[in-house]
Amino acid sequence: MTDATDTEPAPTGDRPASARGRRTRDALVAGARTVFERDGYADARITDITAEAGVGTGSFYTHFAGKDEVFAAVMAELQDEMLHPHLGDHTAPEGPVDSIRRAHVAYLSAYRDNARFMALVDQVAALDPGLLAARLARGDAFAERNAGLIRRLQDQGLADPTLDPLPTAHALNAMASRMANLVFVHAYPLTFDELTDTITHLWANALGLAR
Repeated sequence: MTDATDTEPAPTGDRPASARGRRTRDALVAGARTVFERDGYADARITDITAEAGVGTGSFYTHFAGKDEVFAAVMAELQDEMLHPHLGDHTAPEGPVDSIRRAHVAYLSAYRDNARFMALVDQVAALDPGLLAARLARGDAFAERNAGLIRRLQDQGLADPTLDPLPTAHALNAMASRMANLVFVHAYPLTFDELTDTITHLWANALGLAR
């Protein structure tokens, strides 16, 4: 148990400079995730988070201003691919469609394994403007990345040249994320392979890729 004096002067929510501070912060983030998934966001208490992390309450406020900030830290710990799919390396030997499918296998596997927390992300983002803004900004970054890949596919004559890459990327990312939520959070009856095949087929058709 780390007592309340285990503190260091670091900007709230930032990655601490010292190894000890990083261990404490990591323990708090891991403990917060456990408590959020167990109790939900509304019923999660900071004292429960610190107890789960094995640290004193004072240590929490060294690293985080409140429950909303530690929730954002837990969300940031999720792999980027859990929130939005990566179009993949279209130059891979198997071709762009199989590359897209491989990317979705990784994305959907991560979403499935973290479905309980992803459900909380949707709930909390609807109530917290700051978290919503952070999530939208991250979505913009992923759409920009996939738009760049769509442009390269267009330049190579592989994708429909009439598509506007950025809104297309947003639409395809949103479709994949929504379908992952529907299946893994709300138990819509699709197998993993059926879901993967459906999303891949829709991406390929939308981009006008030859199969």
